[in-house]
Amino acid sequence: MSFADLTRFDADGMEGHAKFLAEPVASPISVLEPYLKRSIPILIMIFLCGLFFVRGTTLLADRQIAGEQGRMFASLLASSAKSAVDNARDNGFAPVSGPDFEQILVRVLPPEATHEGRFVVVTGEDGEIIGMRGGDQSLFGKNLPAILSQSQALFLFGQDAGVQELLLNGTPHIVSATKIGGGSSVIAVMQSEADLYAAWQRRCALTVTVFALTSSILIILLYAYFAQIARSRSAGKVYRETLKRVEMALARGHCGLWDWDLAHGRIFWSRSMFEMLGYEPIDDVLSFGEISPMVHSEDMDLFELAQRAAAHEITAVDEIIRMRHAEGHFVRLRIRTKLVEHPSGGNHLIGIAVDVTENHRLAEQSEIASQNLKAAIESTSESFSLWDDDDKLVLCNKKFAEYNGLSDEALIPGTPRSQITKLIREPLIERRLVSDDELGTSKTYERQIADGRWLQVNERQTQAGGMISVGTDITQLKLQEERLQESKKCLISSVEQVTIERTKSQLKAMELSELNKKYLKAKEVAEAAYLAKTEFLANVSHELRTPLNAIIGFSDIMQSKMFGPLGSDRYDEYAKDINKSGSFLLGVINDILEMSKIEAGRVVLEKEDIELRPLIEESVQMLSLQAEQKNIHVEQNISCDMSILADRRAMKQILINLVSNAVKFTEEGGRIKVRCKALSNALQITIEDTGCGIPKAALKRIAKPFEQVQNQFSKNHTGSGLGLAISKSLAQLHGGSMKIRSVEGKGTIVSVRIPIEHDATIKEAAE
Repeated sequence: MSFADLTRFDADGMEGHAKFLAEPVASPISVLEPYLKRSIPILIMIFLCGLFFVRGTTLLADRQIAGEQGRMFASLLASSAKSAVDNARDNGFAPVSGPDFEQILVRVLPPEATHEGRFVVVTGEDGEIIGMRGGDQSLFGKNLPAILSQSQALFLFGQDAGVQELLLNGTPHIVSATKIGGGSSVIAVMQSEADLYAAWQRRCALTVTVFALTSSILIILLYAYFAQIARSRSAGKVYRETLKRVEMALARGHCGLWDWDLAHGRIFWSRSMFEMLGYEPIDDVLSFGEISPMVHSEDMDLFELAQRAAAHEITAVDEIIRMRHAEGHFVRLRIRTKLVEHPSGGNHLIGIAVDVTENHRLAEQSEIASQNLKAAIESTSESFSLWDDDDKLVLCNKKFAEYNGLSDEALIPGTPRSQITKLIREPLIERRLVSDDELGTSKTYERQIADGRWLQVNERQTQAGGMISVGTDITQLKLQEERLQESKKCLISSVEQVTIERTKSQLKAMELSELNKKYLKAKEVAEAAYLAKTEFLANVSHELRTPLNAIIGFSDIMQSKMFGPLGSDRYDEYAKDINKSGSFLLGVINDILEMSKIEAGRVVLEKEDIELRPLIEESVQMLSLQAEQKNIHVEQNISCDMSILADRRAMKQILINLVSNAVKFTEEGGRIKVRCKALSNALQITIEDTGCGIPKAALKRIAKPFEQVQNQFSKNHTGSGLGLAISKSLAQLHGGSMKIRSVEGKGTIVSVRIPIEHDATIKEAAE
């Protein structure tokens, strides 16, 4: 990222709600922000350069001053020493030896004379060092002109030569000398340049260190500044992406964000709010006058609401109002807002608006469906009761109260079954019938109540753990059974009588004929009762489908949390159970309804010319997702393009039932083959799977209604057991047949044969 990218002002940095809240504060700063971003690095560099120049100039001046002060101090010390020697001679003490000179120097020169590497030497007439104060004592006795390079002018002119820079044993020194007496003896004050500039070098090092630290800190701050800008831009991108996701979530949830600035009368709407009401979204605030006409006059007065909120009479709003859609109709919205104080001053009503129009419509439909369900249950001639998983009453009809001698006060929903059982009249006779339900989820009783009527009570457990109880009046059927038994006894007696009394064979034959007529009549009555029961099951199944569709639809809405969270994880679980149970019960009712229509002879085939290949591919495609979830490979082998005269819906139902059974009872990683071939006068569709198989003993009853073979694999798969029975019945209605071959543990082959009628065609596939 370049410097220009980092310092460029992002005019679109704030969007949506953040722009609405922060723009009054950020707007003045945003004008100066680009210039501030560009000037800060330049100002830092100017500051560092200026600091470097000032400190460098100061250090050079300090070095020059230190040199001049050192030379001046050396010259003064040399003059003081010469004056001291001259005074001593004037006073009668003429120094000759080195100790004499040293004595004078010690007395005259201050202690600071030998500080910072300075020392004083005294030479004789031959230039030999005869006295010293300070310095390296190893120089004592050496010839000073010999060890001090280019010192001729110094020894020749003395103090008039000034302070000179000479090499002593190869080391730079400043030297100030003065001649004593009339000969060549001198007193020289010497100091190495290293010692002369030592203090300056320490100050220079400290200054460089401070400058380096200052520069490092400023560079670190500059780096942090650019890093903060980069993070700010990254945070801006994250915010915009988050804003898009929030807007998407609000739109998918049919919600809108609502922020009302009470102090300025401005209202902010999210894009989803505009979309809910059908208006074109705008990236700007709305005025009070624009919003107020949209609200239905009977629901809410926004002006009064603003006054009450400004006076802190209310701190939150939770109302359902109607707002006008762009197309003219009203949309029901649930407004939930809270009064908050903005950091820059003023109060805001902030919250969401949820579209509850569909919810309101569904609630009305649910109420209608509930009333229809209750009316259907009340109008049936059967007693009906529904119990929840806690064995408490959910719903019952008047027939249930009539058959059991109960009052309306005793049948309040939520009453425990044990409490109601205590109030039920004791039956005269009660016996449980043998049930084919191996899972034990259903029970059947025959019960004779106090008034002599017989009831057949069927109880079946629901998927949610509750119980449905249906009582059918079978008094006439029991009477017919009794008459039938009596007829059988009379028939047997007649046969015995015929064998005993051959002479009365004609009379007995007439009696037998008469009894046979009565038997046939009784049989017809029994069959009529059976058809009546089948008709009843079909009617009840049809009436139950409408409320079940509403239950499934509402549970879908609860699962998807369309209108917000349910409030508890257990509610999520209950919603899933309701949806699953409703879907299962609806499937069972559909199968019962279809089987009842077939048995009642109400299924009318609408035959048409059908292309089998697309029909088979469409049926297999509908179940491909279930097969993919179990990693089952489905193979299709259709030998030719075929058409047949048949009912499209019935053929599709046969295929879906058989392929669905194959997927359901095939283990993960298994294989299913769907084949179709033409025989001499029929078409044969075969579905072969590698599933759990069917025991040989169960093959004869597997295609009967409500039959489902139980084994180690299939016991985990619930169902009505009507799939094969329906498929077999539909095939027979076409004049065909269905055969099942299976080996337990290896797989099953189901073959459906449909005869070819005179106007059906078979077209061989082009090679």
